[in-house]
Amino acid sequence: MATQASGTFEVTLVPQKSGNEADDAIVGRLSIDKQFHGDLEGNSRGQMLAAGTEVKGSAGYVAIERFTGTLHGRDGTFMLQHNGIMKRGDGELAIAVVPDSGTGGLAGIAGTMGIEIADGKHFYRFDYTLPEQS
Repeated sequence: MATQASGTFEVTLVPQKSGNEADDAIVGRLSIDKQFHGDLEGNSRGQMLAAGTEVKGSAGYVAIERFTGTLHGRDGTFMLQHNGIMKRGDGELAIAVVPDSGTGGLAGIAGTMGIEIADGKHFYRFDYTLPEQS
């Protein structure tokens, strides 16, 4: 049975050069730096690729980030993979733990994360499973 973790996070996205200036207007690359609070305590760093279109509200992104910190008191790291798509303002987002990416007390972790933004503040809900500690 999955356990749920929740809390808030702050995120800083910094545009990066792709090496091809002609592509920078269509496909952007950004660094990700997050600080998590609540049941997840720690930070994550990663990379995002995003693409916009000429149609307002239509875009897509993929990202990989590595969380380092604690989850309900268990120390370790794990990777999250994002797949986001928006069609004329209607969006879908899937964020999942990369299989076998957990280390330390988070080895064996699996799960999915949801994000909500309300009044400019970011909230997460993380449904996960972990093997029993011995």
